[in-house]
Amino acid sequence: MPDHLPQMNVLLIGSGGREHALAWALAKSPLLETLYCAPGNGGIEAVAKCVAVDAADHGAVIAFCREHDIDFVVVGPEIPLVAGLVDDLAQAGIQAFGPSATAAQLEGSKTFTKQLCDEFNIPTARYGSFDNAAEARAYVTAQGAPIVIKADGLAAGKGVIMAQTLVEALAAIDDCFAGSLGAAGSEVVVEEWLRGEEASFFALSDGKNIVPLLSAQDHKRAFDGDKGPNTGGMGAYAPAPIMTDELIACTMSEIIEPTVKGMAQRGTPFRGVLYAGLMITAEGPKLIEYNVRFGDPECQVLMLLLKSDLLSALLACAQDRLDQVTLEWHGGAALTVVMAAKGYPGAYDKGSEIKGLGKAGALYEVEIFHAGTARDGDKITAIGGRVLNVTARAGDVGAAQTQAYAAVAKIDWPQGFYRTDIGWRAVLRENEGSQ
Repeated sequence: MPDHLPQMNVLLIGSGGREHALAWALAKSPLLETLYCAPGNGGIEAVAKCVAVDAADHGAVIAFCREHDIDFVVVGPEIPLVAGLVDDLAQAGIQAFGPSATAAQLEGSKTFTKQLCDEFNIPTARYGSFDNAAEARAYVTAQGAPIVIKADGLAAGKGVIMAQTLVEALAAIDDCFAGSLGAAGSEVVVEEWLRGEEASFFALSDGKNIVPLLSAQDHKRAFDGDKGPNTGGMGAYAPAPIMTDELIACTMSEIIEPTVKGMAQRGTPFRGVLYAGLMITAEGPKLIEYNVRFGDPECQVLMLLLKSDLLSALLACAQDRLDQVTLEWHGGAALTVVMAAKGYPGAYDKGSEIKGLGKAGALYEVEIFHAGTARDGDKITAIGGRVLNVTARAGDVGAAQTQAYAAVAKIDWPQGFYRTDIGWRAVLRENEGSQ
């Protein structure tokens, strides 16, 4: 990044814990003049100016950018990416971080990604793609259970059914085609059930060059011991000990690099962050799915470990010059514990007050990233399902876990709940390794 560049006004799109972590990292950049966030949340207000601009109204976003001399837009969530916000900003002459709508189909359409895997020999689960219930049911009946049913489109984390029995699988197919997931379920992907351990891997791409980030592992189930319903994620840690140097090299050469090369060959270059959901099988890593934005809550641990300037890296990504970027990371590990409203991922109450955040955030190497909060004068209230990400950095996952839970213990919020075992797999590995 040349020294003579003027400082920039940046608009961040989103309102969750991921966006608070991104805002926290962007706010430290020497390139930053003013950071805005639309719409933001009660925690983001501490590091950015929160503004009531609807990301779904691309004209309003463009008008805001012009009125406030915005030099760069960072799009956090997937919905505006799939809806083409980056394309419309580019047409208006405004630089943005994130893929085009066509490239965002890597997340927006599971069939699109599966066909890319077929075309460029990217290891993934065997599958069938169907636009009618009868053919999908026949395929499932022939394959047997357990089997995985996925809505093709964006379904806010609710579009994957891990069916243990044939009855469950057939019911899931009927539900999708009956409209339970709206347009997302009008096409269905049926996959073989992969066996192994899940991990996430992140990389930046400018359409040609790739800069690997870190691996992470999240916890989808609501309750301890990986029990209960699936959620958007109840905690995460990075790096994931299962992702050895050998597995990372294999993931890059067999999954990430062919994807970036394949997208460019198709004339839909991918610029942004690739989030590969992986299953580490006996045959090696296989792609479960792609997301085209930072994970939530994985982003929170990545940002705590990132030493380099985030804004410079995202800008280089948008400007096709990632070959000039080398990222530095803190050693050790980071871990985040999600505090959610009781009842999540089902119905939950809103408006309860959260106390003790100052004491919790004062602990060494702890950051509290807000997800579903609002500020009411001096009060912070809970307005979402996943509400806080209590995040700590330390020498290893075990130490980060201890520090994160020490911070959780200082938060006074009886209406919330959290898992007490975030990082258990990694801590087990560390303990076995030290014996």
